[in-house]
Amino acid sequence: MNAMTGTIHADLPIYDERRPEMKLRPLKAWHHFQNLLKDKENTEEVFHIFQSLPWRNLRSSAEHFLRSERGQALRVREPYLPAILDDHAALRLTPKGSLAHAYCDFMEREGLSAQGLVDEFDRFTRSSGFEEFEDQFKWYLNRMRDVHDMLHVLTGYGRDALGEACVLAFTYSQQPSPAHLFIGYMAGLNINKQTKRSAPVLRAVREGQKLGKACPRLCEQAITELLPLPIEDVRKRLNITPAVHYHDAHAIWRERGVDPYDLLGKSAAVKLAA
Repeated sequence: MNAMTGTIHADLPIYDERRPEMKLRPLKAWHHFQNLLKDKENTEEVFHIFQSLPWRNLRSSAEHFLRSERGQALRVREPYLPAILDDHAALRLTPKGSLAHAYCDFMEREGLSAQGLVDEFDRFTRSSGFEEFEDQFKWYLNRMRDVHDMLHVLTGYGRDALGEACVLAFTYSQQPSPAHLFIGYMAGLNINKQTKRSAPVLRAVREGQKLGKACPRLCEQAITELLPLPIEDVRKRLNITPAVHYHDAHAIWRERGVDPYDLLGKSAAVKLAA
């Protein structure tokens, strides 16, 4: 697939055997997590953690999907998700209340773009010296990355520290990379430490993991079919039910005058210590 045009090359191998085998490197993951705690917006640290704690059965799962008729049809229909997701003008033509409108609202409010995440990943691969491989497996890897923000929209988890931890735990049940659980639970423990265990943080993360088990892999769904549908219909189709403990935690913090989106800031630390 051409990254700029999204053109599908039918003759690409499903998996390039020259790809190096990813190995578990827990100490390296810990080092990069410590860096991430200092700046949660530093996406490069997240990429390093996922490189250090890979999904063991990723290749077999991806190949199973790519060898299916549905998988190949989806490659043709949706060769490059960022081009679809970043065309807000087209997405806004769908009915009000659709997943497309909710997605646009979220991305515009947060100042995000699907291509922005791609650019960050490309900078990471270049700076880390990773070799690029042109195979169908790359398309599958890209989709796992590109649906992350849509999971925020579908689950209702925000981009606050707890929301990100819950989304990662949710995603683990779909794409079981140890990195998802590592970041999710370690972030939860850090939030508990910083907030004096004032809210059901770890229960919220565990709930996210549980809710994710009921949802089929979003990266394997026809996103262009889901976008025009009412968002509640999409949630029902994907068995996504509302989180309880996450919203309970937010309510507790707000009662104490703490902004859930500034939990680790100085103002939050002072109020929680009182």
